[in-house]
Amino acid sequence: MSCPECENRLASNFKNQKVDLSLLDPVLDEYKGEKSNIIAILQKTQEIYRFLPLDALNYISEKTGVKKAKIYGIATFYAQFRLKPVGKYVILQCQGTACHVNGSEEIKNALCDELNIKPGDTTEDGMFTLEEVACLGCCSLAPVMMINGETYGKLTPDKAREIIRRIYEREKNV
Repeated sequence: MSCPECENRLASNFKNQKVDLSLLDPVLDEYKGEKSNIIAILQKTQEIYRFLPLDALNYISEKTGVKKAKIYGIATFYAQFRLKPVGKYVILQCQGTACHVNGSEEIKNALCDELNIKPGDTTEDGMFTLEEVACLGCCSLAPVMMINGETYGKLTPDKAREIIRRIYEREKNV
């Protein structure tokens, strides 16, 4: 038996943004009849949309027969899943001990100032999301940040700003 009130409360955690649901059909076809693969389906959904839109979760529920509450519960339980859109470029800014003692706070302040956002936010143009992380495991390069898997080390506030400006410049020329 399902609980509409519970589902509505869980659904309020997700951004309701209209998306092209047909993009999910190949994923759902791949896992057809395999309800135990809901995490894999959610991972692939996030790869497609860069977050888990509410419409997509409801579509997955409809197509797989898995209750909405179960899907919402899985999506909110695991830290790997994003409940709101992220930028084209996700900046992971290390706040580990080595980075901290080598100036990560100043790097964070420069990034926040350059992008006009706080950690956890996305720029208005949808280009960058800034996230603080406990450790990137690159202590010998401290202070460090990673942007879409590319590591930038031995940062200064000016270097961090320049990296952002270069990415913006590259995007303008695409």
